[in-house]
Amino acid sequence: MFSDIGALELVTLIVLAVLVFGPDKLPKVVQDVSRFIRKVREFSDSAKEDIRSELGPDFKDFEFEDLNPKTFIRKQLDGNEDLGELKELRSTFDLRKEMNEVADAVNGRESAPAAPAAAPAAVNGSAPDLLKKQDKPAAPEAPPYDSDAT
Repeated sequence: MFSDIGALELVTLIVLAVLVFGPDKLPKVVQDVSRFIRKVREFSDSAKEDIRSELGPDFKDFEFEDLNPKTFIRKQLDGNEDLGELKELRSTFDLRKEMNEVADAVNGRESAPAAPAAAPAAVNGSAPDLLKKQDKPAAPEAPPYDSDAT
């Protein structure tokens, strides 16, 4: 519960407690706080047991920590045989390289040739060169202006 509190913080809390409550009332306050924490834990445990009993025998090993999305996904992927294929697919895909290639193509720069991939063939048998800067199309002719219509 207090795993992230260091020694200096603990000493500071003790000194503050002594100053606020006084040395004669401090044992009673500590006892009351520990009793309150114990009752909250008992209430929480009984509520969890009630929920498990209401869910039925299928959820006998149900843990509330599994409702955390990260824990749920991690638990689902641990027993999955397709995880190896997912890691293999992830290792073959380099997002930074792909984004740089797209940016180079958009900006009209030549990029270093990547490993040859199977490019889709066009209708006439040659693939269009997406990295080559395209010629600008001729400016479209403006439609005639009709002053009577406006």
